[in-house]
Order: sequence, then C-alpha cells, then structure tokens
Amino acid sequence: MKIGVISDTHLREPHPEFKKVIEFHFKDVEKIFHAGDFVDWSIAEYLSSQKELIAVYGNMDSYDIRKAFPEKRVIELKGFKIGLIHGGGSPFGIESRIQGEFDEVNAIVYGHSHTPANHQVKNIYFFNPGSPTRSFVHRATLGILYLGEKIEGEIIKI
Repeated sequence: MKIGVISDTHLREPHPEFKKVIEFHFKDVEKIFHAGDFVDWSIAEYLSSQKELIAVYGNMDSYDIRKAFPEKRVIELKGFKIGLIHGGGSPFGIESRIQGEFDEVNAIVYGHSHTPANHQVKNIYFFNPGSPTRSFVHRATLGILYLGEKIEGEIIKI
C-alpha cells in the first residue's frame, strides 16, 4: 500500500502550483495522510477530492478544521498501527514527546517542525514529511509511506 503524506501546508487556498505537486506526486497513492496545519479548510477539501484523506489538526488550524479532525489518531492498515499527530512545542525532543502520546504503534507520522524525518528508533518508525510550502531550513518536501512486509518511507524534495 502506498500512502501520500503531507503536513504544514500553511495555505489559504489550493493554488495551481500546489495542485500540480499533489496531482503529480500522489497520483498512485491509495490514501493521503495530513499531519496538521492545513490552515484553511479549502486545503482539506481539495485533498479529499483527490484521495481518501486521513488527518489531524495542527496548532495553526482554524476552528472548522479542529471540528472536523482529531488532535491525534491511530490508523490500522495492512496489519500496522500508525499514530498520526501534529506535535507541538520545540522541535528538539519532539519524537520523545509524541511517542508518549501513543501505546503500541508501529509508526508515528507527525509534523510541526517542518523538518523531514524518516527513520526507525527501536521498534517505532518515525516519519515527518516536512512542509511542501513553508520550509525554514530545508527544501520543500512531502512524503510517501509504503506498507508491505515492513513500513518504509520516502522523502520527496519538491
């Protein structure tokens, strides 16, 4: 199974360049995970029109988004339990903090830091797709998660 992963879009509307990126990179995915900070409801609507959207809200999200999506969730797919959360606070130590939010997951997908992460720590796979639009230090990025015999991720530079 192939899942498109995005976070920290920070957009007021899905402009043509954003749509082009999503339609190109997520054309073969089965689902889209968004780890929060859509900022505007129109981004959630657009992503939902492309594929099944599974999302959480972030610290910059509007009331409408906070009403529609939870702060965190666990998704079970292909025998894996995947935690989805935005995260918060300082980017330093974020993985330790978010790990404490979940019991017995195989992976945690998160956002907030705008810094891509794609690695395993002990028995948990951590994946942060970065930001496709507002990168502070790194290039704009998004990600793909592959669920097969194991979980693997890919960070895509835009």
